Amino acid sequence: MKPGTITHTIAALLSSISSLFAHSTPEKAESPKIKASKKSEKLPDDLFRNVGSLLFSPKHSAAPEPGERFQWKKSIVTTVFWIGEQPSGNNPVPNRASSWDKNWTKNYGGFDDPNPARRSNYIPVKFTPRQNPFYCALPYSDKATTGHRPEAARVVPWFTEAYQGPAVSTCKDRWVAIHKGNRTVYAQWEDAGPFRTDHWQYVFGNERPKPNLNKGAGLDVSPAVRDYLGLNETDVTDWKFVEFSEVPRGPWANHGENNTFVIKDRRKGEQLAEAWFSHSTSRTVK
Repeated sequence: MKPGTITHTIAALLSSISSLFAHSTPEKAESPKIKASKKSEKLPDDLFRNVGSLLFSPKHSAAPEPGERFQWKKSIVTTVFWIGEQPSGNNPVPNRASSWDKNWTKNYGGFDDPNPARRSNYIPVKFTPRQNPFYCALPYSDKATTGHRPEAARVVPWFTEAYQGPAVSTCKDRWVAIHKGNRTVYAQWEDAGPFRTDHWQYVFGNERPKPNLNKGAGLDVSPAVRDYLGLNETDVTDWKFVEFSEVPRGPWANHGENNTFVIKDRRKGEQLAEAWFSHSTSRTVK
């Protein structure tokens, strides 16, 4: 073998060995970035910092965990809204009514004041809410002027099991898990927004939220959710739908006639009272 051939062979072997080591050595992951729409404002620096901790959270992968039905929506721009909110530049629609409740403020019990100085234990100090103060909005409504949207039965995963007739939304009161940092809060879906009510491809599918005035926000959350997670007025969170059986007890279980926890606790109390009365009556008769 010629000297030049030997040199070439050794060089090829060294190159192959280097290639193997290069593939087996993990590289430092680059910090993820959010691309702002050309029509939207530049995102604040704190949003970019928040995204990194969410994307690489080992406990919250995009795919559903074994035994779970829904996957996490990752790194969603999240804004705060509240019942009774007045219209503003980036919120053209007042929140006196929701997509599913024309008397939302009245049925809630009043103005859900977002000022932290006028809140205690996740509720406004002036009254006890008659609905769950842990609520959120997603940009889809299954209701049409009459009945349901034509695609609703096909795209809403629980439509058949939740259907109660043409006048009732199958989405209202559904439980949602919202994650930020090392905390997860649970809220009920009570309105459609921000900005859109027809984006089922994002809410139930794999699309990202559409560009909008709030930097592409795809989730609105209540002051109670904000306070529990320690969110800024515009922030980044993960969220997913959850079955009620997956929801642990917490401050979201305490208030509201629409609250599944409250409803079940009330029924349990009534059943215990009936059982006690029945037992007491049978003893008296004897």
